[in-house]
Amino acid sequence: MRVRTRQEGFTLIEILVVLIIVGLLAALAVFSMGGSSQQREMENQIRELYLLMQTASEQAVMNNLEMGLKLTETGYRFVAFQDQTGDWKGSGERIFQARSFPEWMVVTQFIESDAPRLASSEDELLPDVVFFSSGETTPFELEFTLGTGSDYMHVIASDGVSPLEWRQPGDDEDDL
Repeated sequence: MRVRTRQEGFTLIEILVVLIIVGLLAALAVFSMGGSSQQREMENQIRELYLLMQTASEQAVMNNLEMGLKLTETGYRFVAFQDQTGDWKGSGERIFQARSFPEWMVVTQFIESDAPRLASSEDELLPDVVFFSSGETTPFELEFTLGTGSDYMHVIASDGVSPLEWRQPGDDEDDL
């Protein structure tokens, strides 16, 4: 009499199906957790600008001078008001060197136009945002988006008296 032994285990097909499912789940997790590289790069660019704006504001108060942020089509630079000549000059400090935005990043600016400017409107380095030595700033709001049709938006803003504020996607508007 033959005793039939039953072999247990998985077939090759079952193992391949499980590996494919695990691979798809891992790819989905990496994609959803990592976000796009443009979103990460945009966040890094905005963080750098935000920190530089805070530094410029603090420098203005500590050194009793007016600093400014000049926005251009492609980037930004920081300028300082020269009391002797009465005009704006590029900041000589290395930390405040001119920087550019990536081509795909759109910056929309809302800046109060009747705020004090210090100098004539003909001054070519007239800043869009002024950090006064009193600790106040020009009221402004800068919106950063990924291209023109994107709803992924970061905002840096100030009402002129309060400290700078950086609103990121997902921040609850009611908490602000």
